[in-house]
Amino acid sequence: MFWIRTWILGVKSLLLHPLRSLLTVLGIFIGVASVIWLVAIGEGISQQAQRQIEGLGADNIIVLSVKPPSETTAGFTGPVPYGLKREEYDRLVATIPTLKSALPIREIRRQISYGRRDPVDGRLVGCTPEYFEVTRLEIDRGRYLTDADVDERHSYCVLAGRLAERLFPYEDPIGRRVYLSESQDFFEIVGVLEHRDPTAAIGGSLSAQDFASDVYIPISTLRQRIGDFIITRRGSSFNVEVVELNQITLRVDSIENVRTTADLVRATLGLAPQKKGADADEPETSAEPKKYRQDVAVVVPEELLEQARVTRLMFMVFMGLIAAISLLVGGIGIMNIMLATVTERTREIGIRRALGAARVHIVTQFLVETISLSIVGGLTGVVFGYFCPPIIEGFRDGLDAYRPDLMERLPDVVRTVTPIVVHESVPVAFGISVAVGIVFGLYPAIRAANMDPIEALRHE
Repeated sequence: MFWIRTWILGVKSLLLHPLRSLLTVLGIFIGVASVIWLVAIGEGISQQAQRQIEGLGADNIIVLSVKPPSETTAGFTGPVPYGLKREEYDRLVATIPTLKSALPIREIRRQISYGRRDPVDGRLVGCTPEYFEVTRLEIDRGRYLTDADVDERHSYCVLAGRLAERLFPYEDPIGRRVYLSESQDFFEIVGVLEHRDPTAAIGGSLSAQDFASDVYIPISTLRQRIGDFIITRRGSSFNVEVVELNQITLRVDSIENVRTTADLVRATLGLAPQKKGADADEPETSAEPKKYRQDVAVVVPEELLEQARVTRLMFMVFMGLIAAISLLVGGIGIMNIMLATVTERTREIGIRRALGAARVHIVTQFLVETISLSIVGGLTGVVFGYFCPPIIEGFRDGLDAYRPDLMERLPDVVRTVTPIVVHESVPVAFGISVAVGIVFGLYPAIRAANMDPIEALRHE
């Protein structure tokens, strides 16, 4: 009966000042909700990155052409060649025994149009049929490219789903021909892919990739029709670059051989060997350090996956610490309010002590009030925290509907991440909120219990 009566008295005391109690609860509410929200957003970002890396394939090695620093190409007066060569592709296939397959890829930006409709900026991708399997691109209508298309250099193409919707909003694109203005070529559409969300950049290794504007053609056709030149205009001058292949995706026969194969690839292409462990911090000791290529990079998804797991743990801890600061601020707010309450109720405390209330009764009463505030704030914060995914999704939908220009300017990770509520964070956040109420309410409660009853009765 004592505890029930104490809880009832505590709640009644809080209801005498509803606005003050509401503001105090608000601090705990924000703290608990921010813990759940930040951890959910962090988990969503981490899992998105992990899915992207896993989507690259744990048994794959990705070799990329990278534009070298400007100082390394200063001596060229004509076209600037860089990146992977077709002969290097042939050399990798011939000399590395652990390869199961090798997929060459060539990319170039082009404007795609149909009929008299406005042209659309797109990415022309020259590839082989295996590319769709490796990148997990699903067909929606029609068919994929075939080996016969590559061997016979057919003028066929497969469109990304969103690009097909933009070019053909009212008709079926299969069998129609799109036009590439720069090269003045027509390509017949044989397939349309399902929608694929863009991928964000993964560390400093892989750049963000948006599949929405892709046009896939046989790599042999791209070489025959367009060639290896990339011409860009800068003011009144033109910049000419020569790139034979943008990427080679190597599939290894087993995951155990991935890292060994990656070292062989680096050695074959004349790249700097990857330093591991204690060797990573050792400086170059030779008088004339060996110069390695800077126009090719090797990315190993298996290594990125391990890095992503470590980064995920660190990110979750960091986000939790930030949210814990919000709870700390809420606890300080509780202590300030309760200290003011003790001062206001000094005479009441004196009367209770004079009528026989012990110090433990006074401490219990004030702790009940602070714990009640923490419980209410914690529960409302938990409820609001569970609404994190639909609220963020609704915000993005509204922004996309009413301010699409602003939506386009947002980073890819903001536009694509889906928060995932980590259920373990809910009891932790709620438990911390109750603990905050006890810790920060203890000092005001002890201060009230230690008051001299005679001095308290004299207080006006």
